[in-house]
Amino acid sequence: MNDFKILPSILAADHGKFIEEAKAVDLPEIEYLHVDVMDGHFVPNITFGPKVVASLKNHTRFKLDVHLMIENVDDFIPQFAKAGANIITIHQEASRHLNRSLSLIRQHNAKAGVTINPATPLESIRWVLDTVDLVLIMSVNPGFGGQSFIESSVEKIQQLAKMRQEGNHKFIIEVDGGIDHQTAPLVKEAGAEYFVAGNAIFGQADRTAAIRKIIQSIEARQRQKKTIIT
Repeated sequence: MNDFKILPSILAADHGKFIEEAKAVDLPEIEYLHVDVMDGHFVPNITFGPKVVASLKNHTRFKLDVHLMIENVDDFIPQFAKAGANIITIHQEASRHLNRSLSLIRQHNAKAGVTINPATPLESIRWVLDTVDLVLIMSVNPGFGGQSFIESSVEKIQQLAKMRQEGNHKFIIEVDGGIDHQTAPLVKEAGAEYFVAGNAIFGQADRTAAIRKIIQSIEARQRQKKTIIT
């Protein structure tokens, strides 16, 4: 059993065939689908509402990792939780009262995640690290799929992993943006466990091969590291 997970991002799928696209990644290795919710205000794009989340929940076996890139998150957390979100992640930059919003997620029986944009310092979430289940590091600026990985994200993940160890925290580190078979091994080595991949999966004709290519690249890097150490 691997100590990491690949989360296909439905944002990169054919929006007219969500259920069919979801079933195309129905592999034993895949536990979660990642759903990017954008409101056209916090980020310059508009995507899905609770009804899409509910449809995915009702017609697939996946757990749903819902990333809210929206303003006024407290107004929508209950709706997405009711729709079937297993994890709800909100932006530090979009929440006026972050602790209150994270508590609201938990009150609605979902795991609580916090995320920060590439230019936002880790210090801005230091005081909620003992209350979150997941921290999402954005390795591109949110809003659109298909962007290039921001390389400084690797150092940011390393610093977050150090903060987790020193504080004896239990949160998962997730990374989203430009993840493929080349970048996934780097962020895994830096300390991340969950990898959101969009175009690297849904932009490929063979989705099974694309997923396994990412997995194999991480495993190969881990074997190489063990060989160097021994």
